[in-house]
Amino acid sequence: MVNIGNSWDEILRDAFRSQWYMQLREFLKYEYTHYRIYPGMYDIFNALKLTDYHSVKAVILGQDPYHQPGQAHGLAFSVKEGVPPPPSLKNIFAELQNDLGIMPPRSGDLTRWAQNGVLLLNTTLTVREGRAASHFGHGWEQLTDCIIGKLNERPQPIVFLLWGSHARRKKELITNPAHLVLECAHPSPLSAYHGFFGCRHFSRANEFLKQNGLSPIDWRL
Repeated sequence: MVNIGNSWDEILRDAFRSQWYMQLREFLKYEYTHYRIYPGMYDIFNALKLTDYHSVKAVILGQDPYHQPGQAHGLAFSVKEGVPPPPSLKNIFAELQNDLGIMPPRSGDLTRWAQNGVLLLNTTLTVREGRAASHFGHGWEQLTDCIIGKLNERPQPIVFLLWGSHARRKKELITNPAHLVLECAHPSPLSAYHGFFGCRHFSRANEFLKQNGLSPIDWRL
């Protein structure tokens, strides 16, 4: 069974014991045996391992992991140390600089964000090499919707950053008025100029947290 190693284990216990999750496990066993799948199986739940349920201050929703070798390591938009940042991540760093004056870091590894309360969650947690969206519709969405639902139940305020149409569809799961939802275009080169650049989500998230008596996120890497 899954062992996250923090409070997510208890919070997601019923989900991990469900019939649909058992079916997802069987699908993944086949996929990892017959194809090259990203991230590695021990990195699938890194977002939950690094950001405990009670530590979440913000959620950034991605779609599915990077599908090229050496990139994905279980955190949305993040790449491993030493791997050049993909175009979407470069645009995220550009907006961060424009918003808060933080210079783009040398590394595209966003682990430090995760350790500072940013849940970097893809809606599908695995992908076959070279085939974007290849693991959609096999059960991951049920689990990640459950994660969002559990966070929605939390009384402590959370900022949900929904970038792009895929993430924005999850807005209907966030009904608790304690939370803030920030929406804009996806940071990909195809859409970043249609609302992502200039969204100022990093500073707006911190303003909301401070207004609610919480410490702001240190967005430096």
